[in-house]
Amino acid sequence: MVTLIHLSKIYPRGDATVAALQDVSLDVQRGEFCAFIGPSGCGKSTLLNLIAGLDRPTSGDIVLAGRSTKEWSSVEWTAIRRETIGIVFQAFHLVHGLTAEENVALPLLLRGDDRRVIAARVEEVLEMVGMRGRRRHRPGELSGGEQQRVAIARALVHRPRVLLADEPTGNLDSHQGADIMALIRALAKAGDQTVLLVTHSAHAAGYADYTWRMQDGRLVARTERAAELVAS
Repeated sequence: MVTLIHLSKIYPRGDATVAALQDVSLDVQRGEFCAFIGPSGCGKSTLLNLIAGLDRPTSGDIVLAGRSTKEWSSVEWTAIRRETIGIVFQAFHLVHGLTAEENVALPLLLRGDDRRVIAARVEEVLEMVGMRGRRRHRPGELSGGEQQRVAIARALVHRPRVLLADEPTGNLDSHQGADIMALIRALAKAGDQTVLLVTHSAHAAGYADYTWRMQDGRLVARTERAAELVAS
């Protein structure tokens, strides 16, 4: 579903350069939950931004659902985010003047879907994340965990095949974080979605099918999910 081929990203810094990502090759199959873990500056967020089309690689290729993205324009990347990719951020990125249901509806409104279809789908995903009863509340009236649940609903409302999660528990306490990770895993498995998670938390990474540790812009070690957790 997501294939990276010798992917590199180099940033200029004055007269020097910084290699944020170095020759990364990887194949994540449909329905797999893959986590990337490592210290700040190891390339995790750069990797996710490249897969989302929010940044462009210096070299290499990203193949999504069998399609090379090397020559894609910004318009094509916008279209693929509306159809195929859902993104959950650490900072939620909810629109504070809108209610929970209005925030969740945004991707479908931008896509031009029928309003009756939108209303039904928004109610469905809010129910999935346990937020139907809070649908008319604005972000400032919700806890951090509730805001992240709304953000997850928004990321899933257009039925993406790939879900990208960038430190989704970073602004939550340990209890809220565990709830959010269990929710992401359950929803992704139910929808047969491919999930790529970036995190500094070993506990959060433990919800993935397997974890890649990153260091200095490279993938250095893969760890499978603990046997006692595989069935959960």
